[in-house]
Amino acid sequence: MNTKQLKAFWSLWKETEGTAEARLPRHVAIIMDGNGRWAKKHKLGVSLGHRQGTETLREIIRHTDDLGIEALSLYAFSTENWSRPAEEVAALMQLILDFFASEIEELCEKNVRILILGDKSALPDIQRKTLIEAEERTKANTGLHLNIGVNYGSRAELVRATAEIAGMVRRGEINPEDITEQTISDHLYTRGQPDVDLLIRTSGEMRLSNFLLYQNAYAEFIFPQTLWPDFTVEEYDRCLAAFGRRDRRYGGRTEEAEQAEGGREA
Repeated sequence: MNTKQLKAFWSLWKETEGTAEARLPRHVAIIMDGNGRWAKKHKLGVSLGHRQGTETLREIIRHTDDLGIEALSLYAFSTENWSRPAEEVAALMQLILDFFASEIEELCEKNVRILILGDKSALPDIQRKTLIEAEERTKANTGLHLNIGVNYGSRAELVRATAEIAGMVRRGEINPEDITEQTISDHLYTRGQPDVDLLIRTSGEMRLSNFLLYQNAYAEFIFPQTLWPDFTVEEYDRCLAAFGRRDRRYGGRTEEAEQAEGGREA
């Protein structure tokens, strides 16, 4: 670990009260919710709420990279967001351009690999080209996998994966009985990455909202009340520390759980 990683790791370890080594997730997913409510609270236009949320985003990406977490998936613009007012959609589209214009150099320097989750073909030309260029420029990087959902919907992703697999069956490349869970994983946008370990949704809302439904099968969920523009690195660390204390059994039982249940029965 470098100096920044050590400092961040120590901060997280202290949150566990020194009882055990902090256990970090390999893959964190974040639904960045509350920009509009933050803007209303501060009597500002919603576009300024989204812009303030971008400042939070920068800090969370840097901190995730410093911690050495393998993958970070962010829900930036869903397939349903097109139904929002045209002015808000235009502001979000502009933020895509502004973010990559200001951050791409640092992301490249940090060895971050960018992957866009979603259908880029439906985006305006300049946004589509910007996203494709970011993916191409960072595709050889081997550090943090930064997955950004733009025009993304998990049901659409599963339909896309199913169509690809059906095409393979039609061409005789695979038999239907040979299709496994891994086959499906291999046709998702996130193929080759670990499933989500920790999902954070800010603002207190408790929904997945069509985000990484397959990848979140065994994720731990945390729903801070904080609006996204107010979400700090310190609160992020608290979420990571809470994850570290969770007992992840994947449908099975651990020895600790057996002992705890035995104690209750006694």
